[in-house]
Amino acid sequence: MANFEAYQEYQRIDDYEEDSPPGEEDLLVHVPEGLKDSWHHIKNLDNFFTRIYHFHQKNGFACMMFSEFFELAQLLFVVTFTTFLVNCVEYDVLFANRAVNHTGPIQNPLDRNKVTLPDAILPTQECTARIQENSWIIFLLIMAAIFWIYRLVKVICNFLNYWEIRQFYIKALKIRMDELCNYTWQEVQDRLISLQREQQMCIHKKELTELDIYHRILRFKNYMVAMINKSLLPVHLQLPLLGNVVFLTQGLKYNFELILFWGPGSLFQNKWNLHPKYKRSGNRLELAQQLSRVILLMGLANLLLCPFILVWQVLYAFFSYTEVIRREPGSLGARRWSLYGRLYLRHFNELDHELHGRLGRGYKPTSKYMNSFTSPLLTVIAKNIAFFSGSVLAVLIVLTVYDEDVLTVQHILTAITVLGVTITIARSFIPDEHMAWCPEQLLQCVLAHIHYMPDHWRGNANKSETRDEVAQLFQYKAVFILEELLSPIVTPFVLIFLLRNKSLEIIDFFRNFTVEVVGVGDICSFAQMDIRRHGNPTWLSEGQTEASVYQQAENGKTELSLMHFTIKNPRWQPPQESSVFISHLKEKVHHDAQAGPSTQLLLSEAPLCTSLQSNESGTGADNLLASVLAHPVITASGLQGRDHRLIPPSTAASAAASVLASLSTSQLAHTSRGRSHGLLPSSVHPETTMYHSERTVIDSMSNSDSRVRSNALQSEFASAEMSLHAIYMHELHQQSSHPPRTSGQWHNPVPMRDLHTHTGYQAHSGLSSSISVPTTVHLGGWQEVEEEEEDDQEINSGSTPKQGTGGSC
Repeated sequence: MANFEAYQEYQRIDDYEEDSPPGEEDLLVHVPEGLKDSWHHIKNLDNFFTRIYHFHQKNGFACMMFSEFFELAQLLFVVTFTTFLVNCVEYDVLFANRAVNHTGPIQNPLDRNKVTLPDAILPTQECTARIQENSWIIFLLIMAAIFWIYRLVKVICNFLNYWEIRQFYIKALKIRMDELCNYTWQEVQDRLISLQREQQMCIHKKELTELDIYHRILRFKNYMVAMINKSLLPVHLQLPLLGNVVFLTQGLKYNFELILFWGPGSLFQNKWNLHPKYKRSGNRLELAQQLSRVILLMGLANLLLCPFILVWQVLYAFFSYTEVIRREPGSLGARRWSLYGRLYLRHFNELDHELHGRLGRGYKPTSKYMNSFTSPLLTVIAKNIAFFSGSVLAVLIVLTVYDEDVLTVQHILTAITVLGVTITIARSFIPDEHMAWCPEQLLQCVLAHIHYMPDHWRGNANKSETRDEVAQLFQYKAVFILEELLSPIVTPFVLIFLLRNKSLEIIDFFRNFTVEVVGVGDICSFAQMDIRRHGNPTWLSEGQTEASVYQQAENGKTELSLMHFTIKNPRWQPPQESSVFISHLKEKVHHDAQAGPSTQLLLSEAPLCTSLQSNESGTGADNLLASVLAHPVITASGLQGRDHRLIPPSTAASAAASVLASLSTSQLAHTSRGRSHGLLPSSVHPETTMYHSERTVIDSMSNSDSRVRSNALQSEFASAEMSLHAIYMHELHQQSSHPPRTSGQWHNPVPMRDLHTHTGYQAHSGLSSSISVPTTVHLGGWQEVEEEEEDDQEINSGSTPKQGTGGSC
C-alpha cells in the first residue's frame, strides 16, 4: 500500500442519472411496440439481472415466496414460543417439585399424583399479567414486532418484484415455469443477450456480453474478493494462546458491505457509481477521516444492539441445531467451507452456483486430507472413553429390554442419551486403522478443485501448520456455530479498533482499483481480469504485464479467474490482452505435452489412480483427473504399464498438458466452422471408448432429457478441465518461483515469451479427445451444492499424520 501514489489515478467522470456513461444519451434504437413499456430501458439493471439470477437459482416464483413467508413464520414462532416458555410455564409443577391437587373427578386414584401438561401451563390471565409486569419483555416484543413488520413489507415488495420477473421469464425469455428447472443459467444468459439486441434493456449499449451481466450481478462481491485477496479487510486476529485466528461471520460481512457499498455514508452514491469525490486523490486524508467516523458510528451502533442480536442468535441457534445434535451428535464434527474460505477461494466473476458446485466437488478430497491427521494421544483417550461409556450404555439397554419400567427411573433417559452422544463424539476421534492416506496426493486433489493454494503448502502437506491453515478455509460446523454466536460481541470491536485503522488504505484501494465500463458503470478493475494491468509474472504472464507488486493480484487470481471465466462462458470474446495470454498458454501446453505421457496411458492408469486417492465412486472426469494427479507417483515408483514396460518419469504438469493438448485435433474441425472458446471436445476419436455408454443413453432419450443430461456432462467435464488448468498453472508457477534442484523434475522449461505459435492446441480447447460429449448443446450451469448438508463426513483433528496399520504415503 505504500506505493499507491505511483499508480494511475482514477479518471473522474461526470455525474449522471442513468446507469451508463455520458455521451450516449441520444442513441436511438428500435424497440418492438408491444414490449417497450415493460422491459425497455431498465434503469437499475444491477437489481434486474440479480433478480433474474436468483429467480433461476431458487427454482422460480413459488419456491421463493414460500421461503419468504416461512421465514416470517419462523421469526413469529421463535418470538412467540420463547415468550410463552419464559412467562407461561410453571416449571416447579413440570419438574414435580411441587404437588398438584386435582379437584376434578378422577377415575383411577393412582392418577391423582400424575402431572399432566395442562397442569404446568398457567391460565391465560395469569400469563398475560406476568408479561405486562416485565418491562424488558415488553420492550423486546416491541423491537421484534418492528423488525417483523419491516420484514413483512420487504416480503411484499419482493412478491411484486419477483412477479414481474416471472412475467419476464414467460413473455420475454419464453421459458415456462414448469420448464425452468430444465434450463441452465448459461442458457438463460444466452437468451438475455439475444433479447438485448431486440429490446435494448440497456439503451446505452447495443449488445451485452457475458462479462457485462456478471459485472452487474457481482459488482460488490468482486470488490470483496479483491479486498480479501489483497489482505485489506481485518479478518486475521492475533489472540493469546490461540495465535492467528481468522474471524469472518455473516454479521461482520454484513457490516463491511453496509459501510462500503450501500449503507448511509457508503462510498457508492448508487448501485453502479462510486461517489466522484472518492475518485480524486487530493482530499484522500479528509475522506479517510470521514470514513473513519462512519465506521466508528457503525461500531457503536453494533455495540448498543449487541444484547438484542445476541439473544436472537442464541435462540435461533437453539431452535435450529438442538434437534439435529440430539439426532446426529456427529454433525458438529462435520466440516463446512468457512465464509472466509468462500471469499478467499472465489474467482473474480464467479457466480454463487459456480462457486458452490466447485467447493462441493472439493468437499470429499478436503475431508480426506483433514482426516489424514490425528493425535495418537487423543485416539487412545477416545477409545477408552468409548469403551467405558459403551459398557454402561449396554447394561442400561439390557435392563430396559428386560423390564420397560426401568425407563420410569428418574434421569435414566437422560443417562442413555448422554452416553450415546459421548460414544458418538469419541468415535469421531478414532481413525480408520485400515485406511492408508497420502497427504501430498490428497492436497493436490484438493488443489484441483479449489484452484488456490499458498506456495508454502507444497511439500509440507504432512505438517500440522498446513493442516491448521486448511482448517481456516474448511472449519468444523461447531466452530461455525460458535463464531456466529460470538459475532455480536466481537464485531463492534473489529469495526472500532481494526477497520478504522484501514480507512486510508480503503480509500486508496477504491480510487486505484475502480474503473468505468461502458454501459455497466464503476466496477473493480480486478474483475476485468486484465493481465496487463493486474497480472503476475510468476503466473505465466511474464512479458505481458506492466503491474507493480501493489497492482498484482495475489496467488495468480487474475490468471486463474480468466481461465475459469473463459471455460464457463465459451462464447465470450476476450479482449486483446486476454487473448494474447491464452494464446501463449496454449503454446506452452503444446510444448510441455511433447514430453508428457499419452492420454491413452493416463486412461489405462485410471483404476489404479482412483484407488491410490481413495476415490471409491469417481465419475469419468474424476477418474481422468485422478490419473493426472497420481501419474508422477506411479512413474516414480517404477511400476510397469500394461505392456510390461517401465513408464518414463513425468510431472503432473506434463500429464495435464498432455490431456489438454490432445484436444487439438478434435477441435480443429469445429473451430474452423466458427470460433468456440469451449474447452470440451466437439468430436471424438474413433478409437475412444470412454463415456460411450453415456452417449448411447443420451441418443435414446427424449430431446428435453437429452439436453439436460448433456448439459450436466459438459458441466462436469468443464470443471475437470479447469482443474487440469489449475494443476498445470500451479506447477509452472512453482517452476518459475522455485527452480528445481534436480534436472528430472522439470523437462526443458521454456519461458512464455520465447514460445512460437503452434497449430495444435486451441486457445480454448477441450478436456480430452477421448471424451464423448454431445456437441449440440452449450456448456451448461451447475447444480448448487450445499456443503453444510454433508453431515456424514466425520472429521478427526490433531497435529501429526495418521499412523495406523494401513500406513501412509
